[in-house]
Amino acid sequence: MDRLTEMEAFATVVDQGGFTDAARKMGISKSAVSKHVSSLEARLGARLLNRTTRRVSPTEIGLVYYDRARRVLNDAGEADSIVTAMQSAPSGVLRMSVVTDFGVSLLSPVLDEFLNEFPDISVNMVLKNRYVELISEGFDMAIRVGEMEDSSLRARKITDTTQRLVAAPSYFEHHGRPTRIDDLTEHRLLHYSNQASANVWKLTAASGEERQVRGTGWLTVNDGQSLLNAAIKGLGIAYLPSFLYHKAMAQGLVEDVIPELPRTVLGIYAVYPPGRFTQPKVRAFIDFLVEQFSAKGPETW
Repeated sequence: MDRLTEMEAFATVVDQGGFTDAARKMGISKSAVSKHVSSLEARLGARLLNRTTRRVSPTEIGLVYYDRARRVLNDAGEADSIVTAMQSAPSGVLRMSVVTDFGVSLLSPVLDEFLNEFPDISVNMVLKNRYVELISEGFDMAIRVGEMEDSSLRARKITDTTQRLVAAPSYFEHHGRPTRIDDLTEHRLLHYSNQASANVWKLTAASGEERQVRGTGWLTVNDGQSLLNAAIKGLGIAYLPSFLYHKAMAQGLVEDVIPELPRTVLGIYAVYPPGRFTQPKVRAFIDFLVEQFSAKGPETW
């Protein structure tokens, strides 16, 4: 006989307190339930139930077996539910935390395509410039830019962006143009206060040497677009990702400060809670983002 069916029959008898109610619960005959339990006891070589004319109760061994059997049956039921859910159409509210600059610049403009493709999903997008605790704060997923911190979360790369030093032509007219990393300490720097590195810029020299630039920002802001606006106004040098500066650079509003320096490549990731099962709505959105951005080079937006 099927082991799982025997196990289910035994556990149901314990749950229901007798063979008659167990048979009703399982939708089979009382004799069939009795046959499954007897077969289980014979296979295990142990009596699992105390049977009297008035009641049925588990033996000491039966109680131990019941506890493990119930776990197995619950896992089996969950496995069936997962398969069903994975084959169902994505639906429900997708609550996600998104880095503000990326959300405003790149994500908002394509959300209509996603919502039209998946009309049963509604999106609650929260723009934040800090790392949220997904589970405790009730988020299904998050979009993060840069190095991933050590975490138990699962992550999938969506695409890359580049980061470089930019400033307006008017800034160079008034303050000159730095030609090497060491020159930056003599210039007006615009810092992004929400970055973990704060007022420290990690740059790569033309030789490939990793360098750090430390300095008090002439202006410090917790918003990338505000930093770009300040750079365009000629207030100083900003270190920004390409999805913020590329349009301004194409229009000649800002320029590459030291063109010889290699550009820093940053990964853009979708992160979501751990586990073997990914919610269909989360999987659908991540697949959508990968399709939208993976074919684009980091300098094309």
